[in-house]
Amino acid sequence: MEFDVKITPGILYDYMLHHTYTGATGLVGNCMGALMVVLFFYNGNVLALIGGLVVLAYTPWSLFLKSRQQMLRTPAFKNPIHYVLGDEGIQISQGEDQVEVAWDMLYKAVGTRKSIVIYTSKVNACIFPRKDLGGQTTEAIAIISANMPPAKVKIRF
Repeated sequence: MEFDVKITPGILYDYMLHHTYTGATGLVGNCMGALMVVLFFYNGNVLALIGGLVVLAYTPWSLFLKSRQQMLRTPAFKNPIHYVLGDEGIQISQGEDQVEVAWDMLYKAVGTRKSIVIYTSKVNACIFPRKDLGGQTTEAIAIISANMPPAKVKIRF
């Protein structure tokens, strides 16, 4: 299966939100912010409300800005990336550059609202926007699921 993807700021933001809020830092930050808001309702401390709202709003806003900045300074996002999902792994190419990653070397695969994300490490990933996959989304998920252990695949249709 072959397809091209174009990473946009919205796709990158969706990936960053998912990556952050499924990790410990994002969860702890949200819990702290929520506890501060609850503290306001418990004892009426306005500073707790303000602090809680700032903590809750900081991460999404900073990720929004970071996704825009990363789009501007990363040359790889300026051109489409070509992917081939095969029996041995994923072949990634852009221009003259080409690399192949074996299925057993992949860390995990997850689905977000806008993308299918295959992590090549804990922090690096191949992002397949669902809009670029179009009618091939189901086929891509089937290939990923067939070649990766079920425990590593967390994709919803």
